[in-house]
Amino acid sequence: MEFSVESLETPALTKAQLSDLLFEQIGLNKRESKDMIDAFFDLIATSLVDGTDVKISGFGNFQIRTKAPRPGRNPRTGEAIPIQARRVVTFHASHKLKEQIQDDGKSES
Repeated sequence: MEFSVESLETPALTKAQLSDLLFEQIGLNKRESKDMIDAFFDLIATSLVDGTDVKISGFGNFQIRTKAPRPGRNPRTGEAIPIQARRVVTFHASHKLKEQIQDDGKSES
């Protein structure tokens, strides 16, 4: 099954637009579409908060990385400011996604 996103009004794909695509192209009602999209992203967020990596085959991996504390500075004043240790999410695209992006770019040139 292939989804069409040609009718997007903005350059970014939003959760509301994903919900509309499920409604139009799969036939779910609007409430089910919205609930499915929300549940999908809630599951990803909850897994990451719990420290579990998220791997989506053919798309990529979301991973939690712990950054150590380090010295920083205020660029406006030059004042030294300590940057606290924190956890960040990183995304690494799969080889399939990278290939799709490269192949699409070649066809437009």
